This record gives sequence, structure tokens and C-alpha cells, in this order.
Amino acid sequence: MTDKALAMAVSRQLADYVAAARRQLLTDDLREAACRSVLDLVIAAAAGIAAPGPQAVRQVARMTMAGGALPVWFSGQTAGLAAAVWCNASAAAALDLDDGHRLARGHPGAAVIPAAFAAAQEEGSTTEDLLRAIVIGYEVGVAVGAARRFYANTGMWSGYGVVAALGCLRRTAPEQLAHAFAIAGMSAPNQLHAGAGPAFRAQEGSDVKEGMPWSSLTAVNALLLAEAGHTGPLGLLDNEEHFRLEGLAVGLGGQGYVARTYMKFHACCRHVHAPVEALLGLLARHRIDPQAIEGIEVATYSGALRLANRPRPQGFTDIQFSIPYCLGLVAIDGPDALLPLAEAAIDRSDIVALAEKVSLRLDPELDARFPAETLSRVAIRVGRREFVSPVTAPRGEASAPPSWLDLEDKLRKASRFVATPAQQEQLLAASSRLRAGNHAPLLDAFATIRLHLG
Repeated sequence: MTDKALAMAVSRQLADYVAAARRQLLTDDLREAACRSVLDLVIAAAAGIAAPGPQAVRQVARMTMAGGALPVWFSGQTAGLAAAVWCNASAAAALDLDDGHRLARGHPGAAVIPAAFAAAQEEGSTTEDLLRAIVIGYEVGVAVGAARRFYANTGMWSGYGVVAALGCLRRTAPEQLAHAFAIAGMSAPNQLHAGAGPAFRAQEGSDVKEGMPWSSLTAVNALLLAEAGHTGPLGLLDNEEHFRLEGLAVGLGGQGYVARTYMKFHACCRHVHAPVEALLGLLARHRIDPQAIEGIEVATYSGALRLANRPRPQGFTDIQFSIPYCLGLVAIDGPDALLPLAEAAIDRSDIVALAEKVSLRLDPELDARFPAETLSRVAIRVGRREFVSPVTAPRGEASAPPSWLDLEDKLRKASRFVATPAQQEQLLAASSRLRAGNHAPLLDAFATIRLHLG
């Protein structure tokens, strides 16, 4: 790479953006969006704390990365920067209840927010610094994810957002920050096996969760390595074959990506949400007895058909990637059956029996609107009658964002198996204090609240 090309490397442009943006004031709308994203992420982490994947991560982190004073949220444990981010990102991603972004086709919050809180505590940052770092992390991570010309799971790009948030709070020098982006990008987990491209198997559920937690761990280490003098391939993103370079870094700061996320009210892959909402609408409108259902047809788009969609999922996490099984769950157990997903849902014969009556088909019109929209239509057959839903979008889209009260209700429902009512109210009060300009109560809640781990 020539000296001129090196100077124009996208990694350097990202670093320059972070260095400039960390000195700028947040607008009210971005500050509010960041607070809402934090509350939503706290909900996801609290609901996911007892899931098998995060429990395993906490166990391994104690064995391999002992030491440190940062809280491993809601567990009573502490760890160093990298281990705390890994554990907390794992809890946040465990139930697929974390936010997502349509342009990036992935989940920025579970990566960016745990990293920002850990670094802010370590650095003694102000609340304004913390919220600014979250906004910057979303801006960079989503920009890289949206620029790629190929589908790849979140772990491929979310580390860029982690590096941006950490670099903002640690005031990392731009030259070191550019190398941190490059190291993180080079070290991100290769998720080809779990990818949805035509050359690979259908996406199945596992505790790896798109590589998000592990890529957060590698991103923390990437930043620390760069600050210690380690270098990375600065031209990693400068590839027109893989990335749309025009506007990747130039428009940063004006996109407001943190305010353009969707939020989830079912603990499953986003591709499952529209069929679930359509089915629930039909069941409520026509008072259909689930035991009388003879068949369910889901008309949907190609992305939803790339899931494993097993009528008999292979364990807890695989349920999150099965439209048929999730439809069976909400039909039989009710609309809150996936808020949260509980281990009691595994391998139930009554759910399997209904899931095996579900058929999925590609609808060309709905597919033409994907990925900008994720829509489905559901038809239920009962005897000679057929009940057909309208074309249905998931709840919580960026175009119709949930209110703060909606998120408070989500917290109460999603954490009801692990938190007492008093603990729930403490979390809600702490989140409201963040909104008022003080994140210290949330830090205290992360360290002192001990949720039920089963």
C-alpha cells in the first residue's frame, strides 16, 4: 500500500471520526435513543443471565481470566475489562432479545453497551461520556456492517463498534485506534458455518450467538494491543469487492444509527417475530382453539427460510431459530411464551405436534421487500375454514419504536423468572436515573443485584 493510500485507509478515517466525535455534544434525540438502548440491553442481559451459554462463559472466564474489579452483571462476580465485556455480552445476546439494526442485519447493542459501561467504570467517565461512546460505537459498528457486500453474522462487524466505544472513553490516540480497528477486524471470528449464504448450511441455534460475545472479547484485546504498540492491516476495509467504500466513513456522525434500531418483544430470531405476531393476531381475533388447528401456513421471505426451522429443535438455543416450534409455543402457552424463553419449553411433545403442522413458503412479494422489511402472512386451517392474517411486521420496528413505558413492561415480563419485583423496580429506577443524567445507580445495580441463576 502506498503512503497516499495508507493515509486514506478506512481504518484511519474511522479513527479520525472517533477522535472528533468524542469532543462533540450529544443532541437530545441521540441521548434519549442511547438511554432507551441501554434499558433494552439491561432487559436482555437480565433475562439471559441464567441461560446455559452465559453460565458457561462465566465459568470459563473465572478459569482463564481471573482478576479485576469490574462487575459481571447480576452475578456477584468481578473481572477485568476483557472478561467482564465477554461475560456481559454473552448474557445480553443469550436469548436473542437484544436490539438489532436493519441496515447492518445484526445486533449492535449486545456488543457496544457492555463494553462502554465497563470502560466508563474503569476510566471514571461521566454519564455524558458514556452515552456519547455508545452513540459512537453504534455509528461505527453499524456503518461497517451496512457497508459489506456479503452476508456475515454480527461478530464479523460488531467489534468495530466495541473498539470505537472503548477508544472514545480511553481517549486512544487516532493512530493506535486505526490499528485497533484493523486488529479487531482481522481477529473477528470467522462465522461461515453459521452464515446464511447459499454455500453454507441453514443457520442453527447455538450459544455462540453469531460470534458477538467472542468478537467483543477480541475487540477489547485489539484495542489494548494497539495501545501497547501492536499493529494491524490498516487496509483491511479498503476493498471494493467486499465493502461499499463510498460513504462508509464520510457520513459518520450524521446517521444517528443508535436511534434507528429495532427492539424485540420475543426471545427468538427476528425472522420469527412477524409469523408469531401474525399468528397471535389470528388466535385473538377469531378465538381459535389451538387443539383444533389442522394446519398453519407461513408465507414469508428468503431470510426467514434460511433458518434451521426444525419442528423438533436440538436444544434451548435452537428453539430461537425455529418458526414452527415458536408458533407452537405461543399458540399453546400464550403471547408471553417467548418473553422470555424458558428451559421448560425444550422438547415438549405438545409443541412438536403443532409445529409439525406448520409449513413455510416463499412469497415473492414479501421477499422483494426484504431486508428493508421483514414481513409475513399466516393462514390457519381449522376444518373447512381458513383464517388468513394481513401482511404483518414485527413489533418494535424503528419506524414505530416502543415507548419507555413499553420497555418497562418488557423488563417486568422478561425478567420475571430471575428477578424479584423489588429488583425489577431497582433496575427501572436506575435506568430512569441514567435518563436524568446519572449512570452511577446502574453501575451499582450491576454490581449488587444478584439474580436467580436456577
